Amino acid sequence: MSHTTSRISGFRNLSPQDRLDAAAAAVGGADVAALAGYGALALDRADGMIENVVGVFELPMGIATNFIVNGRDYLIPMAVEEPSVVAAASHMAKIAAPFGGFRASHTDPIMRGQIQIIGMEDPHALRKTLLAAKDDLIALANSKDRVLVNLGGGCRDLEAHVFEDTPLGPMVVAHILVDVRDAMGANTVNSMAELLAPTIETLTGARVRLRILSNLADLRLARAEVSVPFSALDMTGFSGRDVAHGIVEAATLAMIDPYRAATHNKGIMNGIDPVVIATGNDWRAIEAGAHAYAARSGLYRSLTEWRVKDDAALVGTIELPMAVGLVGGATKTHPAAQAALRLLGVTSANELGQVIAAVGLAQNMAALRALATEGIQRGHMTLHARNIAIAEGASSHEVDQVVAAMVSAKDISASHAQQILAQLRQQ
Repeated sequence: MSHTTSRISGFRNLSPQDRLDAAAAAVGGADVAALAGYGALALDRADGMIENVVGVFELPMGIATNFIVNGRDYLIPMAVEEPSVVAAASHMAKIAAPFGGFRASHTDPIMRGQIQIIGMEDPHALRKTLLAAKDDLIALANSKDRVLVNLGGGCRDLEAHVFEDTPLGPMVVAHILVDVRDAMGANTVNSMAELLAPTIETLTGARVRLRILSNLADLRLARAEVSVPFSALDMTGFSGRDVAHGIVEAATLAMIDPYRAATHNKGIMNGIDPVVIATGNDWRAIEAGAHAYAARSGLYRSLTEWRVKDDAALVGTIELPMAVGLVGGATKTHPAAQAALRLLGVTSANELGQVIAAVGLAQNMAALRALATEGIQRGHMTLHARNIAIAEGASSHEVDQVVAAMVSAKDISASHAQQILAQLRQQ
């Protein structure tokens, strides 16, 4: 990646074509047509990706600016239909940038495969049998994918989990722990689990049923942290100190109440999903893993934590499973996904996961800041006004004027949008 900064002056005020040109210039000539969606996914290619294809479905592609993660600048591709998401992430990144931006880390890319074993009398004896044969089973699993092993990945370990009392009687579930390197890992892990099933049946005399990856990737975690001084949070009508304490107070509710945590985490995924989609990764897998991880204690709670440090700075952290890849799936078949990855300039799946976690943390910061100050409804009414303006035929250069007029008059309706449009066009 050749760009030296994630700041592009006046980016929001440019036309879509000028934004595209500016982004392409910043990264040294990215795939302009693919990022813009100009026939990026040809119908014949789409027909090869899924079944019963009749066409393609598009989402707006935006670029979040100002992001610094681990000292490196990133332009963030985001495919999303909800207004304010890209702007909110960009603004929070701009606030954080002078103070180092986001610091992030990632564990090894370990995915779990589950092998369900039923039809035994003594599950604990069966568990011991599996663990005694662990080295041989790991070697067998790794014989399936020598390329992965040569890249430094492969099956690392085997666990055996006992369920003494189920509707089917005793059950044991073997977990293979596989380092999938830069892949999301589903195909690799599933293939290894399938390969082990007959040998496990022979070893144990029991029956194997399910052999499949788990999307609760609790060993493949991405983490990000941000710290900003109170002074960076000053707003009209609110001191930075009040904003910081308001964010912590709002976040605390999400730590103790699943009803609030569900909405809180949805806001985090507002930032994460668009990057996952833009890069051709499996956003359903990321959603499933995130929400399961949020409930790992038995109580569904926030994926982020916010605190005040030394009565001078706001500190936020996020931790969640991040099973994303750079190889396989749509990341290798969809031209726009390939272009998005080149725009990001990431060189490993772990790096991509760290950047995505930082975007989720920024999105959460933006939502909590709004809740702690002017309230979320003002922003939501602006989004509602924007949708009405577009529905009534406002062009891209008219939308902001129509929205501002409706919000100012506190009359957000289709008829008012029509009146404003008529007046603008008479001028």
